[in-house]
Amino acid sequence: MTRLGSTIPAAIGLILSANVAAMAQAPAGAASRADPYVERVFARPVGNGKVYACFTRRYDAQHLEQHPKQKATSMKVLVAAETDAEDGSLRFSFRMGVTFRGRRQTFESAGHCSHPDITETEDGLDRMGCGVDCDGGGLALALTNNDKSVLLSLEEIRIWRRSDNGENSPRFSAGPDDKRFRLDRTRLIDCGALAEDRKELAALRRQ
Repeated sequence: MTRLGSTIPAAIGLILSANVAAMAQAPAGAASRADPYVERVFARPVGNGKVYACFTRRYDAQHLEQHPKQKATSMKVLVAAETDAEDGSLRFSFRMGVTFRGRRQTFESAGHCSHPDITETEDGLDRMGCGVDCDGGGLALALTNNDKSVLLSLEEIRIWRRSDNGENSPRFSAGPDDKRFRLDRTRLIDCGALAEDRKELAALRRQ
């Protein structure tokens, strides 16, 4: 893999914690006590068509000054849920956009997520684990602030520029100030730049 300058060194080894990795391997449509939690994630009924949730954050100069080792300057995550046509189970996915200090380009990542599950975690928050194919690492999303925000946790995740079509993919490795981010729920269209095509962009405008 290529390196993203000196600020985002490549790393070797497992990406997610054992808890998140186990969640990502769980069957997407497994019966779970977390079904109400799914609707909390998307803030609407789930199971009839594709639904989305958008969480974003742009860090101002004051925040970055207080966190000098934070590489990310903005982040947005679009989470989607849709019913599988073959077995009727719910399938979850994510798309992330992130910018970094000293770089003008927006980098992206994308992958599939586990069915959210009610688990006993150290901080008492329920998590949705998400992973990138081909050992691309991943992230975890935990609802907080009365479901108005998520805490995004990561150790390492593969990222790319959309213009590269997924090639020349560096790694975003979490440093001291890049392991956890609070992103706030916002309008779906605020994640419009992450839409795969015009059809999805139109869906974000409608919902």
